[in-house]
Amino acid sequence: MNKKTWRRAGRYGLWGVLGLLGLTALAVWWGLRSSLAQLEGEVPATGLTARLVVSRDADGVPLIAAGDRNDGAYALGYLHAQERYFQMDLLRRAAAGELAALLGANLLEMDKGNRLFRFRARAQAALKRLDPSDYAMLTRYVAGVNDGLGRLGARPFEYLLLRAQPEAWRAEDTLLVTYAMYQTLQNKQEQRKHARNWLQLHATPEQLAVLLPQSSQFDAPLDMQAIPPSDAPLPASAPAWFGFAAPAESSLAAAPDSRHTSVGSNSWALAGSRTKHGGAILANDMHLALRLPNTWYRATLRYPVAGTSRQLTGLTLPGAPNFVVGSNGKVAWGFTNSYGDYLDLVELGHDPAQPGRFRSGEGWEVATTYQEPIAVKGQPTVPFSVQETRFGPVRTVNGRHYAVHWVALHPDAVNLRLTAMESVQDISEAAGAAARAGIPAQNISLVDAGGQIGWTIAGAIPQRAAGKSAIWSGLLPAAEYPQWQKPASGTIWTANNRQLGGEAYGRLNDGGADLGARARQIRDHLQSLTQADEQAAYQIFLDDRADFAAIWREQALRALTDAAVSQHPQRAEFRRLLQTGWTGKADVGATGYRLARAYMHCLYEQLFGKVDEELARLPGRPDFNRASLRWPAVILRLLKERPAGWLPAGRTWDGVELAAIDDAIRQLTDGGQSLRDAAWGKLNTAAIAHPLASALPGLGRWLAAPATPLSGDDHMPLVSAPDFGQSERLVVSPGREDQALFNMPGGQSGHPLSPFFLADHRAWVEGRPRPLLPQQERYRLTFVPK
Repeated sequence: MNKKTWRRAGRYGLWGVLGLLGLTALAVWWGLRSSLAQLEGEVPATGLTARLVVSRDADGVPLIAAGDRNDGAYALGYLHAQERYFQMDLLRRAAAGELAALLGANLLEMDKGNRLFRFRARAQAALKRLDPSDYAMLTRYVAGVNDGLGRLGARPFEYLLLRAQPEAWRAEDTLLVTYAMYQTLQNKQEQRKHARNWLQLHATPEQLAVLLPQSSQFDAPLDMQAIPPSDAPLPASAPAWFGFAAPAESSLAAAPDSRHTSVGSNSWALAGSRTKHGGAILANDMHLALRLPNTWYRATLRYPVAGTSRQLTGLTLPGAPNFVVGSNGKVAWGFTNSYGDYLDLVELGHDPAQPGRFRSGEGWEVATTYQEPIAVKGQPTVPFSVQETRFGPVRTVNGRHYAVHWVALHPDAVNLRLTAMESVQDISEAAGAAARAGIPAQNISLVDAGGQIGWTIAGAIPQRAAGKSAIWSGLLPAAEYPQWQKPASGTIWTANNRQLGGEAYGRLNDGGADLGARARQIRDHLQSLTQADEQAAYQIFLDDRADFAAIWREQALRALTDAAVSQHPQRAEFRRLLQTGWTGKADVGATGYRLARAYMHCLYEQLFGKVDEELARLPGRPDFNRASLRWPAVILRLLKERPAGWLPAGRTWDGVELAAIDDAIRQLTDGGQSLRDAAWGKLNTAAIAHPLASALPGLGRWLAAPATPLSGDDHMPLVSAPDFGQSERLVVSPGREDQALFNMPGGQSGHPLSPFFLADHRAWVEGRPRPLLPQQERYRLTFVPK
């Protein structure tokens, strides 16, 4: 073969390779396109009572017109499956400890941690206890899910990329979704208990009374009652683990400047007496980890009841048939995580001669052993066993054995009774329905069409003796739930803080409640509103005023005396920027804010860095922040009183403060940047992406939202972090849903080729309110009984 022939053959081969690559790309693109949801046409469906119409607007928000509630559940399941099936699948797998079977061995340890609680078996048992009407609705929802999945032109795109097949939805999987929310909202409680157990073993009660106060000057309870004082006497000395021996030992490995509490969610209510139109207004923004797609799927459902039309509008959770928050036209409701004390670690004695025999305060027992083999993609199944006592599964930590006695494991912790909120007529009826809901215990803010407002807890609360830390023995009866209704102030606020100052708080106890600075800021904003409307209530979502950080700015400026900055040009620049670069807000360009914040977190590192190294060896790698979110109040007290016995040898309190400032300077100038370039938005930049984005670098940019600088931070209403923040913003007055406001990150669809994938996102970033109700119909899908 001559050279010319070789060249011709080479050209043909190159074109062949290019053609093959093109065909492959075309096949992939076609497969991805084929997995998009059906938006228009007719769909035959078994089991419907009447024709069912789904009208979507330009953003993909559906209005479901159904013959009855069960038909509506079918339609909702169909839509969830077509737009969000992979999200649903991850939720059930996370709860059941079955992620490794789909995603591989790197999820094995997570599966082991979750499998300890045997949630699939518990979901199967809970399914048998459902109310008949709820079970019927769930059955129709499951049928809708599987029909929706089956009628996609191709399996959801994630399974194409993973080369896997989606498994059908089962009724028990919906209950697993609720267990997944227990994991999301209460999983830090075990870490907190492990951390506090360690601290109790390594400090005196007097020292812990100072380090773990039950309250602080920041608390803002609803009842405005006096909270027990937090100024326990200072012992002569601190625990051995407190602080560092010398400034040089201060470590920035944990990057204090990037620390976030990952605690958020706000809700507030204004009674009709405080609004322009005389109707009560509810505002709610649940803060969660942010990813694509967003946690929530927005919908409106309309169906006839006793000759009238009922309309539900709000947020649903893919995997479940009910509305999580929203309005039924008579009552509107919203949630924030309550952070009560919902988990105990029961220390067990152990019989070394009989490994399954344990002793608690109630005597010896032989634990039941369950075999829970864990499937792993591409690898052999991994054997895994769980030992379970009457108090819960056994966890071994540093040679000690504990039963994890968690309210999520109670037989009645999960049900579908939240659906009762869809028919309540006023706040009193709503409070009773909320108490019977089988969900993780949440603050629920309530408003009704009569202009009344209220607060209580929705979900399972363990029953304890008031104010005691005794092991809980059952669930609190609904009649004993704490409530706060029709306050004279006409305002209610919840922000993950201590909600009550009086004895009624003993029914919840502190399970990691937020400091209270955010709640105080919301309370003060509400009290300034007299003739409010929906727009005024909405603006509080965007409140990024740095009232809390201002305290640390002033503290740093006091430390940066002329003598302290002399011969220290970087300290002088730090002081200058605290003075001139301070806007009073955590906005994206705020340099002074970032410096004040870094100073506070570097003080934390100075005082609690050593103990964090010890606590990181415990399950879940907790830190002192997890043990108590009130640590800022502890530091402020120590800086005020400056006790010599709480300093390591050779240190002064002035030296501790300046060491923290020097640490902050080193961190903020790492990589050669100057302090004046340390704007808040450069650190607080959105990193919101699909779970597969990092595993598929070539497709990552198509599976992520723009990396936009974000205003907001901890300890203010606009809680914001790169991948944590307001998962929705909702303002509604029952009966005035046409004036309701809403936005959320991402969009209705989890598919990157869908026009709905990021349809809501820009409005969310800009804080721009949009209507809650679906707008003009753009697409119509009709379900025809067969």
